[in-house]
Amino acid sequence: MVLVASHGEKDEAENVVDFRGNPVDRSKTGGWLAAGLILGTELSERICAMGISMNLVTYLVGDLHLSSAKSATIVTNFMGTLNLLGLLGGFLADAKLGRYLTVAIFASVTALVVGLLTSATSIPSMRPPQCDDYRRKHHQCIEANGKQLAMLYAALYTIALGGGGIKSNVSGFGSDQFDTSDPKEEKAMIFFFNRFYFAISIGSLFAVIVLVYVQDNVGRGWGYGISAGTMVVAAAILLIGTPWYRFKKPRGSPLTVIWRVLLLAWKKRSHPYPDHPSLLNEYQNAKVPHTEKFKCLDKAAIIEDNAVANENKNNSWIVSTVTEVEEVKMVLKLLPIWATCILFWTVYSQMTTFTVEQATFMNRKIGSFTVPSGSLSAFLFITILLFTSLNEKVFVPLARKITHSIQGMTSLQRVGTGLIFSVIAMIVSAVIEQQRRETSVQKHIQISAFWLVPQYFLVGAGEAFVYVGQLEFFIREGPERMKSMSTGLFLSAISMGMFVSSMLVSIVDKITNKHWLRSNLNKGKLNNFYWLLAVLGLLNFMVFLFFAMKHQYNVQHRVKGDKELENFNDGKV
Repeated sequence: MVLVASHGEKDEAENVVDFRGNPVDRSKTGGWLAAGLILGTELSERICAMGISMNLVTYLVGDLHLSSAKSATIVTNFMGTLNLLGLLGGFLADAKLGRYLTVAIFASVTALVVGLLTSATSIPSMRPPQCDDYRRKHHQCIEANGKQLAMLYAALYTIALGGGGIKSNVSGFGSDQFDTSDPKEEKAMIFFFNRFYFAISIGSLFAVIVLVYVQDNVGRGWGYGISAGTMVVAAAILLIGTPWYRFKKPRGSPLTVIWRVLLLAWKKRSHPYPDHPSLLNEYQNAKVPHTEKFKCLDKAAIIEDNAVANENKNNSWIVSTVTEVEEVKMVLKLLPIWATCILFWTVYSQMTTFTVEQATFMNRKIGSFTVPSGSLSAFLFITILLFTSLNEKVFVPLARKITHSIQGMTSLQRVGTGLIFSVIAMIVSAVIEQQRRETSVQKHIQISAFWLVPQYFLVGAGEAFVYVGQLEFFIREGPERMKSMSTGLFLSAISMGMFVSSMLVSIVDKITNKHWLRSNLNKGKLNNFYWLLAVLGLLNFMVFLFFAMKHQYNVQHRVKGDKELENFNDGKV
């Protein structure tokens, strides 16, 4: 087996320390024990975030009497902000705090602020007067006023701040517990991203089954109180595991490096390229091999005569190193894939908004028990758990035998598979919604809410591929010093997907004069909105294919011979 390791491996080994700041003892730190404790924090964050978002639209429509379109926008903006703030959390970790301290601080903030949300949804004065069925049917309910919404917004967006700080660092901190230069730990890290997503899907499943039921049948306050309790426990477990963690020291602001390289490349744009790349600053000592892509950035590493004369070669504001230039190139290579992943999360956001609203217009009874509309999302997470398990036990081993690659499926192949699932999901959603509305309007019959299962299944299968593939792609393909920022960039794609959903809802609402998206879905044409997303998704997939086929991976894992691959699959390597 030949493993071509990622750049700067030796330098990375020197940068890894234990909690006392000493070089790590790999027999006593890291591995699955440390990674498992870290995963507990993200599991709790997911319980908290999904417990809020998956059932929030029913509270906004049913209790605060907001329109379906406005409620959907509030939910997607909350989820979008949560993921967008991952960039801030990643920046703080890479620049100054480190991943461990950032996760600990933001987990504590989240635990405290969920208490504020509990108050905002429990105090009667924070809600408008109750509305009977007659006034609701004739759109005469009194909407929540600005004062009542202010406390809710304050709680939601502070939770988004805490969640963003956790999400952007916990996966990177977990992967820090594995040494990719060791074959056994390399194999463990390949499975880490799968198990990471399996764990947080368990948290999501708990949220939509248990917490949604508690919110609907016991009280919102109790539901959000449980969320707060899980975050307190998670923060405590994270701190208890401190002696077993491996820590990587922060290396300064990655944004400063990016800005500096771009600025110097612009300032030296009129300079001729050197005769050979070896004449660029620190070429021989580069931790990242020089590439010809984005060659214009190489000018940032051109050593000017006055820099040599004044011995300013080490002044990073005068001349960049080849390593810094190549790291910026690595970030730029991520952007096309980042952009083409956005629309998947726009599709996903429908599962937390309009699909939940669809369920309220369908028959949700099982005998005498009425299933909460938000709890139908359980099928989404059951599917994710199923496909995450199949990925590890079936798809990846099978792909390894076919491709003779340790990874089996590349990260971009996973993403592409997920994008296909999302397009099919929107086609199925459109067909089912049209059938639901026609049956309800023409025959006055509510079809079973379990007809929503196919769209939950397809989006869940897509997410199992896209999330793991995208997360692995951004962490492994991004610069090592910018690992948290790379995760933040991944999360910002999710964020942009939520904001694009809000934007599309607003545009469609305006163009169709509110005929497609109405609070009473029987009077709207939600199926047309789903068809629009299906067409956009297909066009987006074609653009993704173009960039994915041109992408060159930073790390190539190749296996010599079927015997060695068999040993790897059996855990003998």
